[in-house]
Amino acid sequence: MSISHDAINAFLYREARLLDDRDWDAWLTCYAPDVTYWMPAWDDDDQIVENPYSQISLIYYPTRDGLEDRVFRIKTERSGASMPEPRTSHNVTNVEVLADRGNEVDVRYNFNTLNHRYKITDQFFGTIFVTLRESEGGLLIANKKIVLKNDYIRQVIDVYHI
Repeated sequence: MSISHDAINAFLYREARLLDDRDWDAWLTCYAPDVTYWMPAWDDDDQIVENPYSQISLIYYPTRDGLEDRVFRIKTERSGASMPEPRTSHNVTNVEVLADRGNEVDVRYNFNTLNHRYKITDQFFGTIFVTLRESEGGLLIANKKIVLKNDYIRQVIDVYHI
């Protein structure tokens, strides 16, 4: 394996910490400009949708531009859904390398995020599939698919929930 398991874990832990710390600008640097960031929805047959262009997604950004716009709205208080910003605790587990292509690896891992806002703590959990790419500055997320396994979501879901 060209990218060590320790380096993969350290990168995933850092991304989670940046979300917990609300360090939005540093968090964006974890993503390649051409990243696809996708959280598909569950259909009526309890299956994950397969096409973000023709089916409903919980979140879909075809490039980092969408993430940058989301961060801009959060930072400039133009997101009513994010005010006040929640306190979060992201936990990453079961990190497994699925494929190794030299300078890119496909990784699967589980997540559990606690989110506290308005005196209520919610929990979000699921599985994330990422492609990590080596670059001059370190690893970058080139593709991210989030499978949210919560059965019921009582609020708007956002990038900091997962």
